[in-house]
Amino acid sequence: MAADIEEKTDRYERLLAEAVDAATVAPPADTPMGEAAAECLEMAESYLADGRHFREDDDLVNALASFSYGHAWLDAGARVGLFDVPTDGHLFTV
Repeated sequence: MAADIEEKTDRYERLLAEAVDAATVAPPADTPMGEAAAECLEMAESYLADGRHFREDDDLVNALASFSYGHAWLDAGARVGLFDVPTDGHLFTV
């Protein structure tokens, strides 16, 4: 089982890192929607950093949870139009 969580944690970290790089804020920055997008992106980046911290401490359960939560922020933002994201591939569910 340890190998399973290690592989999954690695995969989710890569997925979140790629998604953060691929997402661009869609609405103008000086609008309420632009501010919401910036907050969602900040949350995703924070969860990526938190997950990496947990991973360094060999806390794979919390690392995996952090990577998952971070991706959820981006995915939800993409669904409501806060981000321009690739619509093909594996990064987003839009």
